[in-house]
Amino acid sequence: MKLRIRQFAALLAATFAVSGASAEDWDITGFVGIDTQAFWLDGQYQGQDKRLSPSLLLQPEFYWRSDDGQQRLSFVGFARIDATDDERSHADLREAYWGFEGNGWDITAGVSKVYWGVAESRHLVDVINQTDLVENLDEESKLGQPLININLQRDYGRFGLYVMPYFRERTFPGIEGRFRAPLVVDTDNPIYESGDQQKHVDYALRYSHYIGDIDIGAHVFEGTSREPRFVIASGGDELVPVYDQMTQVGVDLQYTSESWLWKLEAISRETRVDTFFATVAGLEYTFYGVRESAADIGVLVEYLYDERNDRSAPTASDNDLFMGTRLAFNDADDSSVLAGIAVDLDTQELFLNVEAERRFGDKLTVELQLRSFLNSDSGDSLHSVSEDDYVQLRLSWFY
Repeated sequence: MKLRIRQFAALLAATFAVSGASAEDWDITGFVGIDTQAFWLDGQYQGQDKRLSPSLLLQPEFYWRSDDGQQRLSFVGFARIDATDDERSHADLREAYWGFEGNGWDITAGVSKVYWGVAESRHLVDVINQTDLVENLDEESKLGQPLININLQRDYGRFGLYVMPYFRERTFPGIEGRFRAPLVVDTDNPIYESGDQQKHVDYALRYSHYIGDIDIGAHVFEGTSREPRFVIASGGDELVPVYDQMTQVGVDLQYTSESWLWKLEAISRETRVDTFFATVAGLEYTFYGVRESAADIGVLVEYLYDERNDRSAPTASDNDLFMGTRLAFNDADDSSVLAGIAVDLDTQELFLNVEAERRFGDKLTVELQLRSFLNSDSGDSLHSVSEDDYVQLRLSWFY
């Protein structure tokens, strides 16, 4: 814990040092925040005896662009100190890259975050960055990925090449943390299929374009799977993550028709233990200016299917239906609410998620999140976290 506190303090000191030294050259933003997770049920496993988990967060962001607009530098750091789980206390470099934009082409080199996908409930095609699982169980928080990315823009589409010379391992909760399996994950002794381990060079190609109202994306990925499967350690008291090599091809499509959005993500993945297909398909309809106000209400429905076998990395989204609503008040305070529920069509397990956000003044943002796991029996995919219902309040001060 002392080392992580020093990392946090060093990042904080660097934030203010750069802020004071180069304010004229850099666009300096970011936030300092505090959040608290409150669990109203006792944990299922040994060590999960605390119902309140407060954290301190820091995310400094520095951006620079040359006068001609061709070159750019980006630095985004992140650090969290968690009072309950030592594994959740961590620091990461989300971005630290140089970029250059030429005539019809561009390049990015360094640590970066890349997002692909169109669906709301699950991002199947988002394969470049590793998941920072201690940050959020929805797998949307990502670690920075070292890479070189070269893109070519033509009238008939955008072509991207990604070369990733270093692999980032997934983060997992510790023995005192929530949202874990009965056995904790041994993050110190992972198993790799490749003899190069973290130094295996991964590659990806992506094509994106639009035809009328249809946005098209397609990719091929060859390298280390970001999703580990698990084996039980020799002592029988821990899980060991196994990172296989994989080949994945995928597509993402979105069709826009007035108030309708039709969405599709689909992949086919091959590893040494399985070859499977997975997809997320659905729609979103938006009611604009509800009751002659500025507010918009979106209705979302998505179906999730995944045919992977039991030897692959685990997933809870194998035959599920997601239904949700998005309320955007479109006011001066950026108030919004997203609520949804996912039901497993085989086991009738339910996952409830509510997220609300509002800004107060120019600097302070308040976020509220509630999640609940319902109707889960022993052996079901969500049973290991079925006692981890919680509400989270986050206060963030932006500068």
